[in-house]
This record gives sequence, C-alpha cells and structure tokens, in this order.
Amino acid sequence: MKRTAITELYKWKDSDRRKPLVLLGARQVGKTWLMKEFAKEAYKKYAYVNFEDNDELRGLFEHDFDISRIITGIEWTTDVKIDEDTLIVLDEIQEAPRGITALKYFQEKAPQFHVIAAGSLLGIAMHKNDSFPVGKVDFIHLYPFSFYEFLSGIREEKMLKLLQSHDWKMITMFRNKFEERLRQYYFVGGMPAAVASFAKDGDLNEVRTIQKAILDAYNAPETEESAE
Repeated sequence: MKRTAITELYKWKDSDRRKPLVLLGARQVGKTWLMKEFAKEAYKKYAYVNFEDNDELRGLFEHDFDISRIITGIEWTTDVKIDEDTLIVLDEIQEAPRGITALKYFQEKAPQFHVIAAGSLLGIAMHKNDSFPVGKVDFIHLYPFSFYEFLSGIREEKMLKLLQSHDWKMITMFRNKFEERLRQYYFVGGMPAAVASFAKDGDLNEVRTIQKAILDAYNAPETEESAE
C-alpha cells in the first residue's frame, strides 16, 4: 500500500535543517509500517528498535545522554553498524524512560544521524523525569487513509488518476462508480488493517470484525485506568 505521508518523510530526509523526527498518530494508523517502508526505500540500512518488546534497551537513556554510548547500545542490539547512511528508528519510544528527552541531544550533539521516533499516546505517556524537547524535533502527523489512499489500496489506480486529473466531465460520467467506492470508504474507513482486508476479498463482515478489534484496543487503556 502507498501512503502520501512518505513524501513528507523524503522532504525531511533532504532538509538542511533536519532534526530528529517524531511521527505522531493514533494507534494502528500504520506508523511502524511507514517508518520501515521509508527506511527500505530511502536508506542503505536501518536500525529498528521497538522499546515495547525490548527489555534490554528500555533503560538505554536512564543513565545519561551520551550519544556514543546510545549508538553503541543500538548497534549491539540490532546488529547494524550505524553511520550517516543509516536511519535510526525508535518505535514505541514512550516505553523508554527519558527516551523522548534524548531526542534533544541527538539534535544538539549528533545532527548527522537520521532519527525517527514514534509511539502510542506520545503526547501524554511521558515518564516522570521526561521533558518534551520543544524546538529540537520535527513533526509529521500520520492519519488514517484518505479516500485517495483508499482507492490506491484497493487497486483502483485508474479511478484515482481520473480523480486527480480534475476532469470533472469524465468524473461526472462515471459518477455512479465513484459514489459506490465512496460508500465503501465510509463503511471500511481508513485504518490500514481494515483497508487491506477489504482489498483482499471484499468481505465487509471481516472488515467489521477488524474495526471492532481496533475499537476494543482503544478502549482497553481507559478500562484499566478506571479500574485503578
């Protein structure tokens, strides 16, 4: 699947004023997929760390913000030699105490490194001693699929190209087809898992099952907090 946000990632990569990037977005909108896809396309190699399932590195930033030590820790864990042609991907960074604060020191002390961080509830799931590095990071917001991305995801490339051409006479001529796809988009929504399922076999019952699972996952943290 294609995401239009990857264009923004390329702009970030090529910017002379590039800072560590924070990818913001709700859970399950495809942040991890997008970061890895971009890394494969735009870099010779990448070092990916998911702090949610990596107990070994979760305390990487607690002792100090020595970038050389941090880089060494990531290299040992990922088995990737990090240089200026490497993308460092720090996923679920909110799970690493002082991880968000550490981005400031990448910008100040080691701007040659390309660093992307992402995480669920990034704005509020901060550890007690964390401070957000205001002015030291760049931001990109990732949202669910737009209608354009939905058309691409279900392999309606001809319809997408016609819509992008703004040839309103032709678009009006095929109005019924566009309206049908728009109704499907309203039902399926823009979450990648739901779109991928619909693209595979068009089973709306399966789409509804996926949507319910996503909603249940969204509600789980609220249930846990209310029980405390």
